[in-house]
Amino acid sequence: MRIENQVVMITGATKGLGKALAFAFAQKGYRLAICARSEDQLVEVKNELEEIGAEVVAVKADTSNEQDVDRFVSVVESVFGRIDVLINNASIFGPGPTLLLDFPNADFAEVLRVNVLNPFLVTKRVLPGMITRDHGSIINVTSEAGRTGFAEWGVYGISKFAVEGLTQTWVEELQDTNVRMNMVDPGEMDTEMHEIAVPNCDYELAKPENVVDVFLYLASSDALGVNGSRLQAQQFVRGEV
Repeated sequence: MRIENQVVMITGATKGLGKALAFAFAQKGYRLAICARSEDQLVEVKNELEEIGAEVVAVKADTSNEQDVDRFVSVVESVFGRIDVLINNASIFGPGPTLLLDFPNADFAEVLRVNVLNPFLVTKRVLPGMITRDHGSIINVTSEAGRTGFAEWGVYGISKFAVEGLTQTWVEELQDTNVRMNMVDPGEMDTEMHEIAVPNCDYELAKPENVVDVFLYLASSDALGVNGSRLQAQQFVRGEV
């Protein structure tokens, strides 16, 4: 089924899960709003998406920067008129596996800044339009490290603990609206970020393009009754939550 005129905004959409999501939603007929910090990669992905017939707005933006977020969302709203689905995907791991005792203070602050401010600022900017239209689906990407502390994954994990708390708080505050917010744990995937986290990984990893179904489901009308859930992408069976 194609989704006529529906707009999905995906942060960090030039590689890994973000790129896989962009192509999955494009193939379903969504109009795409994508951003990333690398302009060269952004242009390349935009061109690839347009080659398969997608309508794409691509804006270079650091979504942990308030001015960049406002510019990105304003451009999308000007071109497409609205945002129906927001996927807060962009994040960084940091300098690699490092004990908290040895973690550079500046890097600690940077991971928290990017990974926590990002979903807060983008959601805060997108929400008023969704509330006014009485419709919206927001999906935050989390991790098993956001529920269990793993040695040497500390700062990334801490940031995902914060994302889970942020999501739960938004859900409570939005319960009198028709804006839904859920979390997805995509599991371990074959991505650049995982290579940083687990160098020389010697076990099989999921491909990002094989974990997109849960995101498509949460964005769709099939999931109108799903709110405040935390879903495992690699264990997802459509319609079962």
